[in-house]
Amino acid sequence: MAERRTALITGASRGLGRALARELARDGWNLIINARDADALAAVAGELDRATPVPGDVTDPGHRAALVRAVRDRGGPDLLVNNAGTLGTTPLPRLADQPLDDLAAAFGVNVLAPLALIQALLPDLRERRGAILNVSSDAAVEGYRTWGGYGMTKAALEQLSNVLAAEEPDLRVWWVDPGEMRTGMLRAAGEDADAAPPPEEPAAALRRLVADRLPSGRYRAADLAGAR
Repeated sequence: MAERRTALITGASRGLGRALARELARDGWNLIINARDADALAAVAGELDRATPVPGDVTDPGHRAALVRAVRDRGGPDLLVNNAGTLGTTPLPRLADQPLDDLAAAFGVNVLAPLALIQALLPDLRERRGAILNVSSDAAVEGYRTWGGYGMTKAALEQLSNVLAAEEPDLRVWWVDPGEMRTGMLRAAGEDADAAPPPEEPAAALRRLVADRLPSGRYRAADLAGAR
């Protein structure tokens, strides 16, 4: 019997993280799932086989250490999904009005916490020739009014991913724009979330990225779905 693969998915209590956890569970992955809302995370774990909930804040070094221990206890990691994120200041402000303390906190969640998890798990990922999936946004590359603070954090995550792919050629490093999704985050940004597709659609596209172990690089979920 083939050895089961193990994935760590952050921000897995709702939205894209929850939908992707369901996709990987159907493929038989062991899952370590993270979110700040312990009750919501436990509910997701209860839906899935072989899912271990580890609630907490990814910006907390002690919590990240607990995540690393949990992943290693399950025999992994084979895949790290950095999905947890924050919009930062809401309502989204123009750059002229962007509170810098909020922006620094957003960089902590969207950039520094993913890098810290990558650094902690990199020796294991190298040994297992694993993969890293960083969830980005079209706001990283487009000039949308009021999306500057959030877009800066995602642009930094994309460049982090781009350089990491060059430095770690034996790994797969993907940074992915999932597109607009029917999520609380999009609603909090003041957008018409009800008109957007459900997160299950991009999650199915990302499953293909993982299952086919496509080359390192930037992907749009819409392109992955259209390539089927």
